[in-house]
Amino acid sequence: MTTYVIIGGGLAGAKAAQTLREEGFDGEVVVIAAEAERPYERPPLSKDYLRGKSEKSGIYVHEPSWYDDNRVDLRLDVVATEIERAAREVRLSDGTRQPYDKLLIATGATPRPLPVAGAERALYLRTAADSEALKEAFAAGGEVVIAGAGWIGLETAAAAAEAGCSVTVVESAPAPLVHALGPELGEVFAGVHRGHGVRLRTGEEIAEVRRGSVLLRGGEELAADHVIAGIGAAPNDRIARAAGLEVADGVLVDQSLRSSDPDVFAAGDVANAFNPLYGRRIRVEHWANALNGGPAAARAMLGREVVYDRVPYFYTDQFELGMEFSGDVAGHDEVVYRGSVADLEFIAFWLHAGRVVAGMNVNVWDVAGDVQKLIRAGTPVDVKRLTDPSVPLSDL
Repeated sequence: MTTYVIIGGGLAGAKAAQTLREEGFDGEVVVIAAEAERPYERPPLSKDYLRGKSEKSGIYVHEPSWYDDNRVDLRLDVVATEIERAAREVRLSDGTRQPYDKLLIATGATPRPLPVAGAERALYLRTAADSEALKEAFAAGGEVVIAGAGWIGLETAAAAAEAGCSVTVVESAPAPLVHALGPELGEVFAGVHRGHGVRLRTGEEIAEVRRGSVLLRGGEELAADHVIAGIGAAPNDRIARAAGLEVADGVLVDQSLRSSDPDVFAAGDVANAFNPLYGRRIRVEHWANALNGGPAAARAMLGREVVYDRVPYFYTDQFELGMEFSGDVAGHDEVVYRGSVADLEFIAFWLHAGRVVAGMNVNVWDVAGDVQKLIRAGTPVDVKRLTDPSVPLSDL
């Protein structure tokens, strides 16, 4: 019997397994999941589940019975330790070997550890258990210090502040989200957080995590009952590298998510994929990439013609600010706005040579599709009409 093996029990892996069955694959499907939990979605871990606004039952991709009902062999709490490409087998932590005909690597990413003394005292956010530990810490109250003002850092800061904690965010860049959005839009998020009492210490770094405090590189000591590290994530590509696959900041895959081995594919956070829309490789660490990349890889494994060229997409909710982001700001030369930035009801557009390369709608809804169409069009736009709220985006 033909066997397709998926290494990784997250959203990408689970949706790939689902797609294999929906597309009529009748062979054996094996999912190797390192966690003891069945596959779940990660956005709630830093959003509603962390904030106590949703139940844990809502995070899972499928009901428990789905795997047996669809003949998916889900192996929980088992780690894939080695890919033996010549033998077409995966060696597992339980001492067994799993043969494969096609293999999907969907191993995700791991939070980067704080590179300072005392880092073992810090909390991280990646798993459901991590989210539950943070929720317990926030319920205890006290001083919370967060290293990093990226998406995870700011979302956990909002959750901690809403829980009644005193929150300080330490960020080495001059503003939050500089690498993702640039300084202008980063300051918008900074204003929202400051308005809710969050202290932002930009241009600073933590030098040491101590019991009950953190030491900044400048010598100042901050009280800290809980320290959270949110300084980015690294792709879990070790197993691919050890197997001799081409790896550079993730598993290198083509537009069909196929690796340098024609029988091995990669999807989700770990995949550094060539995106023909942008004409270059992009590694995307967001929910939508796992949601769509897993099914795309599954179809490619089945021999379907696949061109994975989706516009990168991300969303967040922080205090009264809800937003959707589409695109990639790399190489932009101008940012323009439609609506009121002061009132937090606007759309920001990043342009390169007059073309929209990214867009972010803040508290303006049902426009993400039109924003993505503008990005896909790749043609110069009339900036006056683009920034005029009376002109429907669909007309552009």
